Parts: sequence; C-alpha cells; structure tokens
Amino acid sequence: MKNIDPNILLIIYFLVLLFVSYFSHKFLLNKSTTYRIRKANQSAIRWGKQITPVLGGITFYFVLLLSSVFFMIYDKDISSIEPKNLYISMVLLLSFLMGLADDINKISPFLKFSTQIICALILIKAGVYIHISPDYYFNVFFTVLWIIGIMNSINMLDNMDAITTLISASIVLGLICQNIIIDGSKIDLFAFIAILASLISFLKFNWNPSKLYMGDNGSQLLGAFLGTYSIIYFWNSPTTINMSLSLYHFLIVFLVFLIPITDTTTVTINRLLKRKSPFVGGRDHTTHFFSYRGLSDQQIAIMYLLINCISVLLAVIILNSSGMVPFWVAIFSLIYSIFVLSIFYINTRITKPVEIEKH
Repeated sequence: MKNIDPNILLIIYFLVLLFVSYFSHKFLLNKSTTYRIRKANQSAIRWGKQITPVLGGITFYFVLLLSSVFFMIYDKDISSIEPKNLYISMVLLLSFLMGLADDINKISPFLKFSTQIICALILIKAGVYIHISPDYYFNVFFTVLWIIGIMNSINMLDNMDAITTLISASIVLGLICQNIIIDGSKIDLFAFIAILASLISFLKFNWNPSKLYMGDNGSQLLGAFLGTYSIIYFWNSPTTINMSLSLYHFLIVFLVFLIPITDTTTVTINRLLKRKSPFVGGRDHTTHFFSYRGLSDQQIAIMYLLINCISVLLAVIILNSSGMVPFWVAIFSLIYSIFVLSIFYINTRITKPVEIEKH
C-alpha cells in the first residue's frame, strides 16, 4: 500500500464507499417494507408523501463509521486521532440519534433544541468554536447560535426531493477543496469523502420522484457535520484579504451556505409576518414558489445546485487568493449573494401558491 500513490488510494477509497453506500441505501429501502420506518408526524403539511421511508441518514452515519476504520487502516497510527476528533464523533452520534428519535417517535421541540445546545457545548469543550471576537464568551455564544442555526437550516431545507442532498454535497466539495489546499487533517478528508460518496449514491433514491428520504436522522446529522467543519475550515480559516476579519468570514460563510441561509431567512420572515411559527412545516419554501412558477422539481434541484456551487467556488477563491484578487472577488460575491437572496425572497412575495399534483 505504501507504494501506491496516495491520490490513487483516495480515489479507490471513494469508489469503494460509493459502492457500499449505494447498496446500503438499497438494502434499507428494501427492508423499509418490513420495518415500516416512516415519519411519525403523518399529519404535518409537507411537499412530498409522508409514507416515503426516512432512512437515508442511517447510511450517512454508517459510512462515517467506515471512514474511521479505513483511516486507521490507512494511517496505522491510532495516536494521530486527536481528542477533538472524538468529541466531534460524539456530536455526530448525538445529532443522528436525536434525528432518528424524532423520525420514529416525534420528540418535543424542547428536547431537540436542548440536544442541539449540547452538541454545540461539546464542540466548544473540544476547542472547536468560532473566533470572531477577542471576547471568549461572545465566541461561545455565537458558536452555540451557529450550530443551532445550521442544524435547523439544513433540516428546513429538506423540503423537496434532492435539494438538501445536492446542497450538502456542494458544501462538502468546498470542504474537500479547502482541506487539500491547506493540507488539512487526513481524518477530516476521509470523513468528507465518505459523506460525499453517501450523498452521491443517495441521489439515486432521493431524485424526484423520491423513493427514500434522509429524514431528520439525516438532516440533523448533516447539519451538525457541516456546522462543525465549517467552523474549522471556513470560520477560522486564515485570510489574506485586507478587510475586517469578522466581516470577511461572515461573507465566506454566507457564500458557502447561500442556499440554506436564503431559504431559512425567507421562510422565517414570511411566517413571522403571518404570525406563524418558523419551525412548523409547510409548502412556503423558496423551492415551492419556484414550483408554483412552473419549474419542475428536477429543474429546481439543478438550479439550486448550480447557484450554491458557484457561491462555494467564490468562497474558496477568496480564501486562497492573494493580492487584490480576493478583494474584487469578495465585492462580486457580495453582489451575487444579495442578488440571489433578493430574487428568491421577491419571488415568494409576488408568486401565488397553487395546487401542485404530487406523484
């Protein structure tokens, strides 16, 4: 194995996990008729059918566990696994179990919120928190808000076939690029490749019309995963651009999470204006209003993927360029992101909901 190019090994590793995750998803789909794991809250208003199995996150978590095994075989030095990695593993397990419990038995919002806070506190204990202020306690507070926010945002984004799958994959691609560019942790890279493989294979089952949903067990796990590693690779990444550090990183993260932030912000504003809870499901997401405009679910998924891929690419360019390049790209990126947010929001205000037949 030492004589094989490390890049070739990573490609083989990706293909193996792509194969494993595909058959894991297929196995769970076949078994869903036996165990009938469906969303517990059948009465909730959703875009798609509530009878579709919610098992995608199980494979996500299983493949993450496999990535740890493969890494130990590859590295052959267990001491290279830092305590921080163990804390992150605890967060991912906790978020996955919380989401699974909510799928099966519909746990209370208070318990979900408390679990998300605990996840954030575990990360802070591990030293994984956002550095945007000289005040430690402000950083702690902001980190808790970030983890809660992104876990709920990814969960809310899971409102139409393939949307969360594709957007998460685009963010993971950004993490992979950043990890390679800065020569980051190998165990992180193994985890990123594992999640990417499981997301790509999941598309076979999650593409419209979906046969399998990721469920809260998947969206909560992805939210914790993306929220955690965005702190390490985007919030706390060193910069070269000549502007306020905190403003700069806000722009970077806004770009990387452009679609989730845009959808969550739009839905929250619209529901609050109607004096409704932002956390209750409905057919009023940005995706749904594009469907009311006449776009198919597949067209919306592709459009969202392209928009977020462009924004992630811009974020990576800004992070790793020098001279005046990052400054001008940052200016363009700010205009681009505000334009996207504005168009998406305006569309929800001028488009009237219509009945869309679900297949």
